[in-house]
Amino acid sequence: MATQRTRMSRIGGLTRIALVVLMTMVAVACATKKGNIPTGVTEPDKYLYEQGTAAMTDKKWFTAREYYQQLVDSYPQSPLRADAKLGLGDAYLNDGSTEGKLRAEREFQEFLSYFPTHQRADYAQFKLAMTHFDQMPKAERDQTETRAALDQFAAFRQKFPNSTLMPEVLEKERIARDRLSESIYKVGYFYYKARWYPGGISRFRQVLQEDPQFTRRDAVYYYLADALVTVKLEAEALPLLDKLEAEFVESEFLELGATLKARAQATLAERTPGTEGSPTTTGTTTAPVSPTAAPAATGSTGTVVPPAPTRPTVDAKPPS
Repeated sequence: MATQRTRMSRIGGLTRIALVVLMTMVAVACATKKGNIPTGVTEPDKYLYEQGTAAMTDKKWFTAREYYQQLVDSYPQSPLRADAKLGLGDAYLNDGSTEGKLRAEREFQEFLSYFPTHQRADYAQFKLAMTHFDQMPKAERDQTETRAALDQFAAFRQKFPNSTLMPEVLEKERIARDRLSESIYKVGYFYYKARWYPGGISRFRQVLQEDPQFTRRDAVYYYLADALVTVKLEAEALPLLDKLEAEFVESEFLELGATLKARAQATLAERTPGTEGSPTTTGTTTAPVSPTAAPAATGSTGTVVPPAPTRPTVDAKPPS
């Protein structure tokens, strides 16, 4: 009996020890889950920041936000508060949701308001631009977010001209600028294919005026020149075809442009100055060949397929 009681006592002791260990583990887990700081931590702000950073590394965005938010709210005098604010913005931005991007935008804006001279203010400005960049739609859609991204990239260039982030900013800005220019170009291309040349000419000229470095400006040069030749403004078309040859070593429009250039030059040579239809240098387009009314252009809901051409033309595709 004594031996049995001893065994039972040992089992009971082990059970109690196991329960204590289990309760300790649960307490630690609950403390971590709730963002509480374990007993004995001498630098709680540093602890929260390190835990948030570790969660970011593991792509646990929600957990990271909990740690960063507690640091920001509970330790306003901490030297790590600014970095935690940036971490909070990154955690929201990285979760990929629209709501996350909106929250990230607010965090980065607040950072720039609270810490305008901070050594990482350039990073906050860049990430503020990225909250809009990551929401840019396709060229056929409304470009409000694209314009907002460009505004913030421009602010970056003005405020932080010597930042080490400048190369990345310029790369992203070029992508955003191309997206906006492509949107305008596609409206012009729609008008061009629909044979409403004044509308196409206007949009093509807008692209070249607002974005002379548009990556696919070879297409703009060609279609604008072809539209000008069609409305008997060959003299205005020739400089565009010269630019096409000078600025592009490789382009699907080089051979087409050379053919159009020869045709325009021949027409000008045959035309007697002063006769009806002679070229002008005023930059004003004549009435369209057909139709006389502008067709409905693509809006913010998607691409509108242009009608079939009524005369033979080169059916090159717009830039994707």
